Amino acid sequence: MNYKQTTSLKRIRQLKNRIKVIQGGSSAGKTIAILILLIDKCIKTPKLEVSVVSESIPHLRRGALKDFLKIMKDTGRFIPQNYNKSLLRYEFTNGSYMEFFSADSEEKLRGGRRTILYVNECNSIDYESYLQLAIRTSGEIFLDYNPSQKFWVNTELIGQPNTDFIVLTYKDNEALPNEVVMMLEHNREKAKTSSYWDNWCKVYLDGLTGQIEGTIFTDYEVIDKIPDEARLLGYGMDFGYSTDPLALIALYKYNDSIIADEILYQKGLLNSECSKMMKDMKVMGEIYADSAEPKSIAEIKKYGFNIKPVEKGSDSVNYGIQVLQQQHIYITKRSTNLLEELQKYMWKKSKDGGYENTPIDAYNHAIDALRYIAMMKLGQRKEGSRAPVMRFM
Repeated sequence: MNYKQTTSLKRIRQLKNRIKVIQGGSSAGKTIAILILLIDKCIKTPKLEVSVVSESIPHLRRGALKDFLKIMKDTGRFIPQNYNKSLLRYEFTNGSYMEFFSADSEEKLRGGRRTILYVNECNSIDYESYLQLAIRTSGEIFLDYNPSQKFWVNTELIGQPNTDFIVLTYKDNEALPNEVVMMLEHNREKAKTSSYWDNWCKVYLDGLTGQIEGTIFTDYEVIDKIPDEARLLGYGMDFGYSTDPLALIALYKYNDSIIADEILYQKGLLNSECSKMMKDMKVMGEIYADSAEPKSIAEIKKYGFNIKPVEKGSDSVNYGIQVLQQQHIYITKRSTNLLEELQKYMWKKSKDGGYENTPIDAYNHAIDALRYIAMMKLGQRKEGSRAPVMRFM
C-alpha cells in the first residue's frame, strides 16, 4: 500500500504546541496520519517512549494497533521478533518503543511514564483517566476524536495557550478511494429530509460538533464560576463505594435558571471520609440523599449534617428528569464528571429503532444526585400523580 502525504498528515505535522487536539469526521485519515508521524519520530529519535491508548483492548486491536502493524509491514519496517504480542509493545532497533494499552487498566493509567502520548478516540475515556496519563507524559500529547458531542476536550483544553486545535474531514485525506468518497457524499442527500442524517453529516462529513440523537439533556451551558447573586438551594447525594462513585452536587437558583456544581465524585469513600471532606469544603444546607441507604444517611447525620432521604415514587426517575428538563441549566466548568454524564445519559433504544420512555441505567451518578435535590426543591409533585416526561429532541 502506498501511504500518501495527505493534507491530514501535513496539517498534523504543522502543529507546534505540546497538546495537539485533532477533531475530525469519518475517513479523515486522523489515526493513520498520527501513527505515521509517531513511527517516524521513533525511528529518528532513540529511546522515545510512546503510549497509544484507547478505551479498551478490543478497540485497539480493531483500530490503532491494527493500523500500526499494517503500516509497519506495508513499509517493510516490521521485524517480527521486536513485537511482543502479550504486552502489545513494539521495540525499534534504536531503543524507542510504541506500546498499546487501554484506559480501563488502572495499573497502566497510574503506572509508568512516557515521552509521547496518543489517545485514540479520546471522547471514549473520561477526563480523570486522561489527566492521569497526561501528568505522566513529558512530551507531546496527541488526541483525536469524532465530534459527536461536546466533552472534556471542549471545556478543558481547546483555547488554552499550550493546545493546538484543528478540524479535519474526508476532503483532507487524498488516499481515500473514490468509492468511499461517493458513499459518504451520498448521505448529504438524505440530510435534506432527515434530522438524523443532517446531524450525521455535520459530525462525520464536516467534522463539526453535533448532538447524539436520544440524549436526554440538551438545554445546558458551561460557566466558569457561580455568580455572587446565585442562591444555594441545597445538595443532592448519590451513594457509591467500590464500583460506583459517591456524588455530591450543589444546586443554585439563578434568575430563571439553575446552576449545578459538582462538589464530590469519588469511589472508595467511607461515610466518615466523605463527612470530613464536606466539612473541609464547608458544605452547609440541606442534603437530599438516596433513600435506599438509610444507614449511610444516619451515619452522616451524626457528623452534624442536615441530610434527609429523598422522597421517591414508582416513577421518580422520570419525574426527576422532567423537573430538570423544564429548567435551563448552567453547569460549572469544574463539574467534569457531571458534564460527561449529561453527554452520555440517553433514552433506551427500542426494538423498532426508536426510543423508549426509560433512561439507560448508566452515566447517572452525578445526575441522580442532581435529580434528588431538584425533585425536592423545584418539583411540585402531588401524591399519586404521574407526570409525563419530555422526550429527546
